[in-house]
Amino acid sequence: MTETITGEVIHVVPPEDLDDYELDPDLQSLAEARYVLVCRKGGRPSWVERIVAFLRRTPIEPVTLVADRPAEEGDDVTARVESTGVTGVYDVVEFR
Repeated sequence: MTETITGEVIHVVPPEDLDDYELDPDLQSLAEARYVLVCRKGGRPSWVERIVAFLRRTPIEPVTLVADRPAEEGDDVTARVESTGVTGVYDVVEFR
């Protein structure tokens, strides 16, 4: 089953740097020769949204996307994804 996720890329791990990080073994096998994109789910919040989240003590919800193509930190991405066996990790089917 696929779903669409929109998020702001906050960190990118290129395939050649995967060994430099202590990744979960399941994530490591999913990401082999692919990019790992750590994103803030929902995209870049406005200042008002940040203040409201702080006052409500609502944390930023991170998601990890495993993709065939790179993205830059700070980019907003929208992707059709499939969930994986790892909580919070999604396999990108298509970028939109």
